[in-house]
Amino acid sequence: MAAREILILRNMRLVAHVVKKYQCPEIEQEELISIGTIGLIKAIATVDAEKGRLSTYAARCIENELLMYFRSKKKQTKEVSFYEPIGTDKEGNEINLLDVIESQEQSAFEIVSAKDDTKKVYELIPMVLTEREREVLALRYGLYGKKEYTQREVAEKLGISRSYISRIEKTAIEKLRSCF
Repeated sequence: MAAREILILRNMRLVAHVVKKYQCPEIEQEELISIGTIGLIKAIATVDAEKGRLSTYAARCIENELLMYFRSKKKQTKEVSFYEPIGTDKEGNEINLLDVIESQEQSAFEIVSAKDDTKKVYELIPMVLTEREREVLALRYGLYGKKEYTQREVAEKLGISRSYISRIEKTAIEKLRSCF
């Protein structure tokens, strides 16, 4: 332990030297030296004296520790608040991200249009589709209050292949689309 402490103390100048390359205005020098010291301690604990000099290995470990720290900081800076100011409008009022994000809500016109389209589809289904096509679409899309199923599940229920279900579904949709 005493030898380890001596190695750490005597190589602190190496830590300071490596940290100089990575100076960053938003991070204090002492914090970078602390992180570099962790790299030095790891280097001393894992060095293999037969493979080379401690200083070369320690410099690499110190750099790696600093780079890992910068990567973790970079991930943290990707977090954005919707209320963070991003600029000002023409009148000098602060604008935040939430102000400029488009709303995903449907307009009244879109809601009424979707209801009309749904009503039209339900009217067309019995007139245009065969019994088998109606059954497949009802199961696939949960029409008429039925549960929605995957193609594989519909195939098992009806005792036919999944690829045949796919063809029936595609044909039925094309028939409805052409009537629309």
